Amino acid sequence: MTRARVSRRGVLKGAAAVSAVALSAPFVRGAHAAGKLAVGFWDHWVPGANGALTQLCQEWAAKEKVDITIDYITSQGNKNLLTIAAESQARSGHDILAFPTWQPADQAKNLEPVDDIMTELIKQNGQVNGTVEYLGRSGGKWIAVPATAGSQIKGPCTRIDLLKQHAGIDIQALYPAGGPPKADAWTMDAFLAAAEKCHKAGVPFGIGLGQTSDSVDTAGAIFQSFGATLIDAKGNITVKSDATRQALDFYKRLIAVLPADVSAWDDASNNKWIVSGRGALIMNPPSAWAVAKRDAPKIAEQLWTHGMPSGPKGRFAPFLPYFWGIWNFSKNKSAAKSLLVHISQPAAAEKMVAASGGYDLPSFEKLTTFKTWAEEGPPKGTLYHYPNPHNHQTLSIAAAPAPPKIAAQIYTQATLTKMAVRHAQGEAMEKTIAWAESELEGFSRS
Repeated sequence: MTRARVSRRGVLKGAAAVSAVALSAPFVRGAHAAGKLAVGFWDHWVPGANGALTQLCQEWAAKEKVDITIDYITSQGNKNLLTIAAESQARSGHDILAFPTWQPADQAKNLEPVDDIMTELIKQNGQVNGTVEYLGRSGGKWIAVPATAGSQIKGPCTRIDLLKQHAGIDIQALYPAGGPPKADAWTMDAFLAAAEKCHKAGVPFGIGLGQTSDSVDTAGAIFQSFGATLIDAKGNITVKSDATRQALDFYKRLIAVLPADVSAWDDASNNKWIVSGRGALIMNPPSAWAVAKRDAPKIAEQLWTHGMPSGPKGRFAPFLPYFWGIWNFSKNKSAAKSLLVHISQPAAAEKMVAASGGYDLPSFEKLTTFKTWAEEGPPKGTLYHYPNPHNHQTLSIAAAPAPPKIAAQIYTQATLTKMAVRHAQGEAMEKTIAWAESELEGFSRS
């Protein structure tokens, strides 16, 4: 845990160094929020990203005369999840915490409603996508604010040269920098054909089928593109469908042309695959490109981040949002709400995006065209389509639309990737579906 202790005196001393950001802050009683505030943010992997968020908090604290304490809590070893669990049980700790994807729904009864914040932010920044609503609302109320820091799309990161040479696809023409996609021909069939050609050429796609987040996120988007859901929004088990059969058949053909060990891959494996130069495509946020830029610059110059292929039911991209939430046992809810409004302003979001090298992703529709994504390189424009600026794909999460507490189990247990691997390894499709149905019945009862 990294701590940034910011006293009121220290904040006021440094306030002249940072420009003030105008706030509409109806959440602050009196002239200033005042008092003390303890905040626990996710400890970012990008050097400098924590510093940008700290500076934003300092400028707010100086204006509102708040004595703020900031902790950066690592996700390594699930320390952030352990912190959330411990504080909810003790009903004591930070006023604000960063909550990973499924945690707001899990902690809904312990979180302060933030409809007042979200009403203003949506009016200002535009609508949020359906996945953010699915995860950030409970009982008809907003229970968390979508965070810029940590939120990400895990779409394709492609070798421009290898895809063009071996599959005859100019990915920059389909997703031109600075312009809308021209990707009608970028379908699941085209994706599979390209994977087959790259495999034959000795540079296969690196699509994980393990039990960690990257693999599950990809599987979720692919299943959804075929219209395959395991459990519907009402909790009914719907896995036994033609759509599921189509998704499993697609995966069986895809897995046949992927690296032999993909069922054992973790979240580092696909990054290593593309940086090593052995593959033509992976599914990842800009972290793999950033590592290549540092460790393998010639490979980085050939990487292009872009949209997902479309299936029979549409184009779905894996989206993994973070949230900021306020405990309902916080002793300074007014100040907490004021801070969340401040760090959700467009200028604040843009600062975080720049500090993270384009990795961080605001969830509001008007905040997808910052210059960082247009200008980052090499090659220049490689991240232009990363934030989905033309809204040409649906940002989704695996296991939706099942009720979040059931979906979280499907996600954590990697039911989707297990299904794909079982069938690809020779298990009859109906037996695979029956196995999944049994698993889902157990999740629904728990």
